[in-house]
Amino acid sequence: MISAGLAFTGLAANPLVAANATVGSCAGSGYATISAAVAASPAHSIIKICPGVYPEQVVIDKPLTLTGIMAGGSQKPIVQAPAGGVQMNASLLSSGAPIAAQILVRNTTNVNISAITVDGKNNAIGACGMDIAGIYYQNASGAIDHAAVKNQALSTALNYCPSGEGIYIESGYGSGGQADVEVSNSSVHGYQSTGITADGSGTHVEVEDNFISGQGPTAGFAETGILFIAGAAGSITGNTVVDNIETGPSSPAYGIWIYASEGVVVRNNSIASCQLPLVTVTDLAFASPRNPNGTSDHTTISGNQITNSNYGDGIDACSSFNTITGNTIVNTVTSGIHLDSLCGGTGNNNIVRGNTINESCAGVLQGGASNSVGSNTTFNVQSAVLAGDSCLSAAAQAAAGNATAIPKLSPSRR
Repeated sequence: MISAGLAFTGLAANPLVAANATVGSCAGSGYATISAAVAASPAHSIIKICPGVYPEQVVIDKPLTLTGIMAGGSQKPIVQAPAGGVQMNASLLSSGAPIAAQILVRNTTNVNISAITVDGKNNAIGACGMDIAGIYYQNASGAIDHAAVKNQALSTALNYCPSGEGIYIESGYGSGGQADVEVSNSSVHGYQSTGITADGSGTHVEVEDNFISGQGPTAGFAETGILFIAGAAGSITGNTVVDNIETGPSSPAYGIWIYASEGVVVRNNSIASCQLPLVTVTDLAFASPRNPNGTSDHTTISGNQITNSNYGDGIDACSSFNTITGNTIVNTVTSGIHLDSLCGGTGNNNIVRGNTINESCAGVLQGGASNSVGSNTTFNVQSAVLAGDSCLSAAAQAAAGNATAIPKLSPSRR
């Protein structure tokens, strides 16, 4: 229970007045579960969560702030799977597929989550078909700050299932909803599918200063660190994205993937040890009200540090009218920057300037036309600028174990 002063003065006099509530006993008597505090608290309340383990799935449908607090030298509240595992509590707007969200925020605004760990281990999902998400905003807005979201993955035997989302933000798809979320200063790792996803034409997400790490070399469903898809808008700035590597027969793994989303800003990120570090893809099949042609045009890609892809291109622009400037790209198998014509007449009218590329087959590979390419600095390349969509011979590609063109596979719809 919350303190008597809160329970019998402010809340009793007017149950609609926002207040503070405590979960756990670190600050006196408090609610035993986060869910109980959410249910009892009026809109715009602040729920302070003591260090400890909370085996539950939390559903939030009103404006609230959830924040972990320091007690006894510890500041680590952990939301983990309940006994017996997680259960379906929502359906994806994009596909209708079931999803079990550990923290589900839906159909509301101003939900802020900070200083909380969400751990997906022991989720007990026993078959493909059920997705799991650490934090899922569905037609909802707010902010996630200094969270730790980890282990949203199934068992090793189910590693090829398209499941396992760290933070998933989705809106649109005929629902009429909107999602506007800032994700900052958080750690997301151990996901099976995606670290942070912005999905749908009603979605706007700012992804800032986060650490996103895949499972490392893994034979399973190909991971993506950050995915913007189907008309989602916003920016990706100052993040570190590492260790997205698929070793089995699935498609390669991605660092940052912009798929049928226009005008996204990708700036000052560090992307390392990802097979396809930074890719934009135009796909009419993923058209949306905001983006009726399914393009990934007008992407701003600047100031990023890309190292050690060991698979393909450092930046693959399978779209047009992008601005690619001031990036540093080191150690890529094919090109540093690929202006790719293989996504339906793409790779055109891009601006590529001020980039530094060291150790690749081609500095800039031009499959498209009418591009403005100049003032780039290259070292240890076979060709500074090369026409076409292929840099390596077929034999060299086979020896490297890759394909010059990105696989024309869309992100799974679960």
